[in-house]
Amino acid sequence: MKFVMLVEGATEKRAIAGFLKRWLDPLLRQRVGVQAINCQGNTRLIRKAQDFLESPESREIIAVIGLLDLYGLDIYRSHLTSVKERHDWAVSHLESQVDRAKFRMYFAVHEFEAWILGEPEKLPRTVRDALPGTAKFPEKVDFDQPPAKLLNRLYLERLRQRYRKPIDGKLLFEKLDPKVVVEKCPYLKTMLSDMLSLAKDAEM
Repeated sequence: MKFVMLVEGATEKRAIAGFLKRWLDPLLRQRVGVQAINCQGNTRLIRKAQDFLESPESREIIAVIGLLDLYGLDIYRSHLTSVKERHDWAVSHLESQVDRAKFRMYFAVHEFEAWILGEPEKLPRTVRDALPGTAKFPEKVDFDQPPAKLLNRLYLERLRQRYRKPIDGKLLFEKLDPKVVVEKCPYLKTMLSDMLSLAKDAEM
């Protein structure tokens, strides 16, 4: 049995499975698979989710999980301005578009890199020391300067190089302890808790 994770970039595709399984596997009697697919945005995600759940292999799928960054999404209604409003509307909108019982939609608030900020000890020391106070609450590093842009600015200022998502991001994710990160990232904690419940139900 497995989860299919539909993500929006190459770094997410490389990093997500190991990160999630380090949290899930110790809590399950039987390990589950996590297959990551790069959908390069929300439009292809809808069709991909439907294709997986209409295929013969759907019997082996616990759930198809959509995971996008809340930052950069261009589907919000103009009157939605708060994080909760945008998050809740986008979840409802995309789940209704896919319209399959085994599909769940989640968002990294505000970006995948927020989870790196959840364990700043893994960052280079000079970058870590320059983090603003708001970074203590990673999911509050918001639309004004989202986590990847914050990291890029600090890498340039402190290390004289850019934050390279496919290289630096992947290496950082391999070091992260998800048990630490979930305590600082409530939206991530919700996703993992839901996945754990789904996986336990599949064991029965």
